[in-house]
Amino acid sequence: MSMQGRITRTSGAKVKRVLGVQVALEWAFRVEKAQLELPPPEDVVEEGFGFGLEYVLMQRAALGCKVDGGQHKMGSYTHADAEVIAATVAGMPDSLGGIRMAIRITELARAGLTPDWMPGVVPRCVPVATRQNQHGVRAVTEIVSTERVLTRGKWRSVEVLACPVTWRPHPEQIASARRGYEDWWQALGWVRDGLVVCGMLREVEVTAAMPRVRPWAASSPGSER
Repeated sequence: MSMQGRITRTSGAKVKRVLGVQVALEWAFRVEKAQLELPPPEDVVEEGFGFGLEYVLMQRAALGCKVDGGQHKMGSYTHADAEVIAATVAGMPDSLGGIRMAIRITELARAGLTPDWMPGVVPRCVPVATRQNQHGVRAVTEIVSTERVLTRGKWRSVEVLACPVTWRPHPEQIASARRGYEDWWQALGWVRDGLVVCGMLREVEVTAAMPRVRPWAASSPGSER
């Protein structure tokens, strides 16, 4: 079933969209344009207040009904299930990155992207600097010492040159990118579990499927992507 597919009906009963958490996030933020922080209710004046799950429940109870969302949206309406997903993400605990991780998850979902874990990148030993002339590109060298050598019966001072090198990308850059991916993966797991446990989604069913835990290592069974 595609991410933007309509909800089908069987014998008058509505069948839920069955989505993995990453696809559910992309549906909520990319298709339904859900917001991570929404305007506060009228009786709350604190600046920066965001919707919580309790507020979503109160609004649903007050409305008593909702408009069906999906591929074709009407005006600025956002599907109620998308609001629940956004509210769950906004509650990201500090132990998993808090609001920064919530923003990162939202931005990636809106772009339909997975964190860049630098696939296929291998550190290479390269010159720190190069210089180009009519003979091509040459590594820049520097004098590291001088030596006395005997040449044609005479002692001469000779400069000893070395080419400074570095690793590009540095192994720590790759390790950092992959730690970032793992942090994102753990945060997605928290969102998935929260959506499953809260039982507030009416037309979306979030499955246990997850992106690969370490795609740079051996393939993980049961991965979604």
